[in-house]
Amino acid sequence: QVQFVESGGGLVQPGGSLGLSCVVSGLGVSNYPMSWYRQAPWKERELVAAISSGGSILKYADAVKGRFTISRDNAKNTVFLQMNSLKPEDTAVYYCNRYDVLRPWGQGTQVTVSS
Repeated sequence: QVQFVESGGGLVQPGGSLGLSCVVSGLGVSNYPMSWYRQAPWKERELVAAISSGGSILKYADAVKGRFTISRDNAKNTVFLQMNSLKPEDTAVYYCNRYDVLRPWGQGTQVTVSS
């Protein structure tokens, strides 16, 4: 059974940074493109970033280009999202998942950007 365990969220001031991690079990991430999504209150879940199995960037949402960086460590079965220059509109629950075929979601990690 595939499990995604996201961590690293928290409360940060506008302009600050956070680094998210997603440890995956039940799935060898080295074989698949992976992604980060987010869901803000009262909004649909949206794709934030995606990375190929080999580490090439597949996509960034326009809203995060130049500020967020997705990466992966296949040996540790872990996907990362480095978030810089955070804005209040980045406030959301962040989730990771496969990019090509979505699997059941993990619990996500809450990111709150507020002064």
